[in-house]
Amino acid sequence: MNESATSETAIRDAVARAAAAVGLAGVGLIHLLDIPGKLSETPYMFWMYLALIVGSVLTAGALLRGSDSRAWALAALFPLGAIAGYVLTRTIGLPQDADDVGNWGEPLGMASLFVEGLVVALSGLVLRERARATARRPAVRATAARA
Repeated sequence: MNESATSETAIRDAVARAAAAVGLAGVGLIHLLDIPGKLSETPYMFWMYLALIVGSVLTAGALLRGSDSRAWALAALFPLGAIAGYVLTRTIGLPQDADDVGNWGEPLGMASLFVEGLVVALSGLVLRERARATARRPAVRATAARA
């Protein structure tokens, strides 16, 4: 790989990590805005929100420090969990929380789905590209060894 391609790859990686970090911060902020009252209404949801907020912020920090595949996996998993929770609360409801069944258009929820979807998509693209690069490496080594 030439120096220009290496530089371009590093820039793309830095931009992707920064975008994911901003998205994860958005996930945390949206849930922070929605957390008031959760402790008294549905304490388990309060703790799930808190775990999502802390996990999102810590994962964002990990991505800002480096491009670890485990951090990218977490960057997909935390928002996927939030999306699953949103779908559950809007379809069958959760224990002590059936008030939002059918309330698909709630603005904060829509913003959350948008940001979470973008972070999941970005994480998926990065992880897929890494998997492809890893799959190509042995073939490159084998070709170089034969030469």
